[in-house]
Amino acid sequence: MPDNDTPDGHSDLDLLRHPQVRDLAWLLQTPDLLGTPFPGRPTLTELGLADPCVRCAWLNDLERYPRILESVTGPRLAGRLGLYHEALWHFLLAYAPGTHLLAHNLPVRDGKRTLGEIDILYRLRDDPHPVHLELAIKYYLGLPQGPGAAYSQARWIGPGCADSLAIKRQRTIVSQLPLSRTPHAQAVLTPYADQPPRQRLAIPGVLFQPWSPDTGLVLPRPREASPDALTGDWLPITHWRDYLRDKRRQWRGALLNKPCWLAPPRTETLDDTAILTQALTVHFSQRRTPRQVILKGPDGRWRRIFVVHDAWPTAIPLPV
Repeated sequence: MPDNDTPDGHSDLDLLRHPQVRDLAWLLQTPDLLGTPFPGRPTLTELGLADPCVRCAWLNDLERYPRILESVTGPRLAGRLGLYHEALWHFLLAYAPGTHLLAHNLPVRDGKRTLGEIDILYRLRDDPHPVHLELAIKYYLGLPQGPGAAYSQARWIGPGCADSLAIKRQRTIVSQLPLSRTPHAQAVLTPYADQPPRQRLAIPGVLFQPWSPDTGLVLPRPREASPDALTGDWLPITHWRDYLRDKRRQWRGALLNKPCWLAPPRTETLDDTAILTQALTVHFSQRRTPRQVILKGPDGRWRRIFVVHDAWPTAIPLPV
């Protein structure tokens, strides 16, 4: 498992100020959570952004002229994280030098019954073959005890206890990606391509390890987890002060609000840990919803944490 100090603060973010441009820069270099039988996210080379100078110039242009990016992503800033993540990909595949966006959110129907939706259809600018890309961004907390074996994907569940890595993997691989190869999809895809699309999956996010002052337990990586997947820690609110022990004068951080769970905030906006502790105390005195926190150490590295109510999890999604 990679070090819990995640490489969120890559150099592309250093000089960027616009929130959506920072999120786009973060998304460009954040690895997928899983390696599956399907190829993963479009690479920087395929996007035409592998050269650091080219990528920096492209991001700086967006910083100076963000209007189109804002028009694509702005309406999603008040909604679900998944919809905002999709909007960033819509913009990226439409405006990156190496790709061309053909369509997105294409419904596939059998008569009046909707079978599903094709998230994105795109192609590389030097290859006319269409690509069907399914998207997800996920933050999963690992359970020390069951369900399943220690490496089971069912042990990694969402903070809202509504899904798990196992469930998401099953739905995506078994239902969503094969949709574009069905007869019902052909009529939908014909206006955009004259051949069956290749299929790929982009699923960035973070895997949060359980943390306790009494144990050094580290869960094995879930089956199929990418070796470079970003990681963090999760802990109940009663362990928060223990977590900060001997570091409270050094760390600064912020509470992250959806859908702003992607790029870390700029350093000058961070609060000291006393302010974070007060905010968490107030939050958990009024509600039980988990809160994501990001901390920056004196060495410049970032650490993501999910702080949960002592009664969490309220449910454990059934394994598939």
